[in-house]
Amino acid sequence: MLYICCSKDNKMTLLILFISGFLFSCQTQQTSDDIITGAAQVNDYIFLLEDKNVAVVANQTSVINGVHLVDTLLSRSVNITKVFAPEHGFRGEADAGASIDNTVDTKTGLPILSLYGKNKKPSKEFLEVVDIVVVDIQDVGARFYTYISTLHYVMEACAENSIPVLVLDRPNPNAHYVDGPVLDTAFQSFVGMHPIPIVHGMTMAEYAQMINGEYWLKDSVQCELHWQGMINYHHQKPYDTPVKPSPNLPNSQSIALYPSLCLFEGTDVSIGRGTLQQFQVIGSPQLDSCSYAFTPISRKGAKYPKHENEICCGWDLREVEVHEGIDLDYLLEAYHQYDVKGGRFFNSFFDKLAGSNQLRIQIEAGWTSEQIKESWQEGLEAFKKTSQAYLIYP
Repeated sequence: MLYICCSKDNKMTLLILFISGFLFSCQTQQTSDDIITGAAQVNDYIFLLEDKNVAVVANQTSVINGVHLVDTLLSRSVNITKVFAPEHGFRGEADAGASIDNTVDTKTGLPILSLYGKNKKPSKEFLEVVDIVVVDIQDVGARFYTYISTLHYVMEACAENSIPVLVLDRPNPNAHYVDGPVLDTAFQSFVGMHPIPIVHGMTMAEYAQMINGEYWLKDSVQCELHWQGMINYHHQKPYDTPVKPSPNLPNSQSIALYPSLCLFEGTDVSIGRGTLQQFQVIGSPQLDSCSYAFTPISRKGAKYPKHENEICCGWDLREVEVHEGIDLDYLLEAYHQYDVKGGRFFNSFFDKLAGSNQLRIQIEAGWTSEQIKESWQEGLEAFKKTSQAYLIYP
């Protein structure tokens, strides 16, 4: 049984985590290569849900062999009372940043309550007649990907209302490295809530334990946390998500480039929203580099794209080999071209994405990529040391 409950005694928690990590390491070495997600191991966690009123935090990625988790649990007579939907909604079709309305799932008749927009944290009313909350969402391992912020608020609300949380773990496709500046808590926002680097290298279950163990919830409360781990998974294992985690991450190349290219969201440069090459192309009408050009248009998942209906010159990264670590070269080159022309490159969102104003200041001061990345190292080493206690997988 691959299941754990984190007690409020932190020393006991760390002991359990150590034992759990050892068991997972042994199991990974002894079994076949196919990854079995936490959600797929229904028999190992269903006892937690029997005779309970269950709420599920889920979206289009919450599937077991092509069948949605909600449908699977209902077929096993689990009493699901409501579904909480993160950014992009239950079906994952809404634009980034778009408000999601509460609605009803046409297939099951279940109420779907939005955890994005004004209600990022489940209210006491949302949690009425709920005995346990199940979280099953595909993350991509970047600080500004908001599903870990949703996880934080769900855990916080449940801790305040004495409701346990069960995290069904899934692979992190960017778990093979840790990189980027560590967030300065003075710059906290929904795209960066915790003092972690841009690429944290943890799965959702590991990250949930870190939220608990580092007392990051409001008033240092801790959530009664359970998790169902994966079989045959380790941090260096490549993983291609079977379902798009969000509308503008259509494939493995976009997911691999996302930690580097999302910083462009805080600039005047488009990363391909409004095209079919989202997070795989970079361009702007203000750039001189024109080895590739594209024109963003309004389309599903990108209703009002940056530089809509304008020709954007830039770079095509669809066939570029993505190396381990955040690539700053395109960001620095684009800034340089804007600076020469006297154009306005950064917008107010950049510092939130970067986690402080330091990266912007360094770029404006002419720092090289090597100098910038060297400035991250002390924070990265401290984070790696702290996060080690919460890792489940080798």
